[in-house]
Amino acid sequence: MSKRNSPEAIKMRSLSEIRHGRHCVFKNFLHLVFVTKYRRNVLTNLILKRMEELIRETCIQMECELIEFNGEDDHAHLMVSVHPKVAVSNLVGKLKGKTAYFIRQEFSKEVRKKLWGDHFWSPSYCVVSCGGAPLEIVKKYIEDQRRPQA
Repeated sequence: MSKRNSPEAIKMRSLSEIRHGRHCVFKNFLHLVFVTKYRRNVLTNLILKRMEELIRETCIQMECELIEFNGEDDHAHLMVSVHPKVAVSNLVGKLKGKTAYFIRQEFSKEVRKKLWGDHFWSPSYCVVSCGGAPLEIVKKYIEDQRRPQA
């Protein structure tokens, strides 16, 4: 893999570059947190590695980009650069659905010990927009716009 396409290079480029869509330019970052059902400690290092692969693949399919991924035994954190046409709830549904399906299939023995039924993730999630200037600076920028008098 070339240095330009290494995960570190992509991450640094993604944080600083404005992305271009067909009719827009954007720089939308979301911090997502997914919690396992009943907050069970199901996630292992191996499961988290596979989950990162699945999430990266799904993000590409949805014209998004996974910037950062990590987790603990009962939850996962993601930073995703999101195209404006993608609804957050749709992105979350796809990410949680695909990871739950494949993790339950590929790690069924480990998962069944901790979770029962068909659920893997809690139905809730946390989403926080992040990046760019602090809110006070953005607010001041908007206040200082030259509003037409007429």
